[in-house]
Amino acid sequence: MSVKVSEFVTHVVDMLEPLGPVSARRMFGGYGIYLDGMMFALVADDTLYLKVDDESRSEFAAAGLEPFRYSKKGKTYEMSYHAAPEDALENAELLRDWARKAVDAAMRAARAK
Repeated sequence: MSVKVSEFVTHVVDMLEPLGPVSARRMFGGYGIYLDGMMFALVADDTLYLKVDDESRSEFAAAGLEPFRYSKKGKTYEMSYHAAPEDALENAELLRDWARKAVDAAMRAARAK
């Protein structure tokens, strides 16, 4: 049985393909977006969120990009992912620029482990 990937996720993966082997995997009702097996983004409710860390978070916040939040048992949690700029979803070069920041954050996180 094959799992159908949403059109939005397919669009995002297609736009990010020049970065390298980008793939999407279902997870928790959304999708993880991976480059070479390393997760650097996620999609929830057809919104793309990119990985941030202490080095990149201020740039995302300065652009007005909201963090990914979810609620569980009445409590709200915030993850280290911020929404991608809306205009980047129609401009592959701009999206790749933001995605590179997310890949860098994911790489720094992996090195810190």
